[in-house]
Amino acid sequence: MTFLDTLFIPVTVIYFLVVTTLFIYGLNFLYLSYHAWKKRDALASKPLPLNMEALPFVTVQLPIYNELYVAERLIEAAAALDYPRGRFEIQVLDDSTDETVSLVERIVNQIQVRGINIQHLHRADRHGFKAGALADGLKTARGEFIAIFDADFVPNPDFLKKILPYFDEDNIAFVQGRWGHLNGNYSLLTFLQSLSLDAHFAVEQLARSQLGLWFNFNGTAGVWRKTAIVDSGGWKAETLTEDLDLSYRAYLRGWRARYAGEVEVPSELPVSFTAFRRQQHRWAHGGFDCAIRYIPAIWKSDASLARKIQASLHLTGYLIHLLLFACVFLYPLVVAISERYPGLISLFGIAVLFNFTALAPIALVAVAQKSLHKRWFAILPYMVTLAALGAGLMLNTLRAALQVWAGRRGAFERTPKYGITARAQKWESRRYYVKVDRLVVFEIFLALFNLGTVWLAWQNSNWLIALYAAIFAAGLFFNSGLTILQAIQRRFPRPLTADSP
Repeated sequence: MTFLDTLFIPVTVIYFLVVTTLFIYGLNFLYLSYHAWKKRDALASKPLPLNMEALPFVTVQLPIYNELYVAERLIEAAAALDYPRGRFEIQVLDDSTDETVSLVERIVNQIQVRGINIQHLHRADRHGFKAGALADGLKTARGEFIAIFDADFVPNPDFLKKILPYFDEDNIAFVQGRWGHLNGNYSLLTFLQSLSLDAHFAVEQLARSQLGLWFNFNGTAGVWRKTAIVDSGGWKAETLTEDLDLSYRAYLRGWRARYAGEVEVPSELPVSFTAFRRQQHRWAHGGFDCAIRYIPAIWKSDASLARKIQASLHLTGYLIHLLLFACVFLYPLVVAISERYPGLISLFGIAVLFNFTALAPIALVAVAQKSLHKRWFAILPYMVTLAALGAGLMLNTLRAALQVWAGRRGAFERTPKYGITARAQKWESRRYYVKVDRLVVFEIFLALFNLGTVWLAWQNSNWLIALYAAIFAAGLFFNSGLTILQAIQRRFPRPLTADSP
C-alpha cells in the first residue's frame, strides 16, 4: 500500500467536509444578497420624522488614542451636529500619550467658548482600551442615548435627527448607520476595502435587519440606548471586538436593534496595508472569541431556529479563511489522488464545483454597488483582485484563531489614521507607522507552495484547482508584496504635500 493509498480516505473525507462548509457559507451569501436586493429601497428611504417637541438628551462619545491627524476633524464634526445645544453633550474620551492631548485640549476650549457642552476626559491609564474609555465616559454621561464615533469618522450635521426616530420602541437597544468612504479612490487598497465594506453594509447588515435576524453594532457611526448598555452588562474589554460582544449580550437579554442604511457616515479607510492587516486580525480575533463565548448560549436561548443558524454563521464568518487555508494543502493531494484513481475525477470535480460558492461574495459586492447606485459593472474586473485580497489574509486569520485557541487575548491595536482624503496626499512620513509584520515571510513561502499546486494541477488538466491555487498565490503575493513595498516607501519617502502637518 502506497502513501497515497493510506491518505485516500482521510483526504477524501476532510476535503468534502471543507468544500461542503464553504458551500454552506456561499449559499448564505447568495441568500442575503437576494433579500438585500429585494429591500434595496431601504438604503434610500426618506428620513423618519423626529418629534422636535420631545427631543431626548444625547451624549456623543468620541474615543480617541494618539490621533494627531484626525482629532480636530472629528471633534469639529461632532460640534457641528444640527441638534439643540441644550439637548446634547460631547465627551472626548482621550487616551492619548502624545501631542494629541494638548491639541484636543485647545480645540475643546475653543468649542466651549461657542456655548457647546463638550468635555475633554483624558485617562493616563489606558485600562480596557476603547471599551474602558467608553465605560468610564458612561459613568458621567447624561444622555438617554449614546452616539459613538471613532476618530476616522466625520458625521454629517443631520446624523442625530435622522437616526433617533428609529428608537420608536422601548426595546430597541441600538441603531447602526452605514459607513461611507472619504478616500475610497485613494489607492487600489482603499478601493477594494470600500467594495468589501459596501457589501457588508448594503447587503449583510441590510438583509439581516430586514429579515429580523441578529446583526452587530459596528463600533462607530451608531447610537445606543444607555439603559440597554447597562442592562447588557456594559462595555467589556474581554474581547478585541467590544462592539460585537455587547451586541450579542444585548440580544441574549431580549433587546432588538435596527439598521439605518440611508444614514451614511463618511470615514477614512486605512492606507497602510500593515495597518489594514492588523485591523483584520483584530476583527478576526474578536469574532472567534465571541463565537466561542456566545454560540452555546445562542443555541440554548429561545431565539428562532433561523436566528440561531444565522447568528452562528455570522460569528464564524472568518472561518472561511481557515477553510481556504485547508484547501491550500488539500488541493495537491486531491490532484495526486485523482491521477492515481482516474475514476474519482468526476467525484472530486463535483466537490470542486461546490467551491464556486466561495466566489459568492461577488454577488454581495455587485448587489451592494447596484443598490448604492454605483457603476456595479465597472467593478467586475476588480472582483478577482478582491477575492485574492481576501484569500491572501488566510495566514493573518489563522494566527488570530490560534491565539484564541491558546487563550491569548492580545492587545487592542487601533488602526492609525493619517487624515488622507485626496490622492495627492502622502502618508509615508507621518507618525503612527505600523512596523512590517514578519508574517509576510510565511505568506511568500505559502504563495510559492500554491504556485507549485498550480503547476501540478495544470499538468493534470485540473483547471479549477489550478485557478483557485493561482488566486491564493496572487493574494498572498499581493498582500506580502504591498506590505514590503510600503515599507520601502517608508524608508525612502516622497516629499510631503503642502497640506501635510
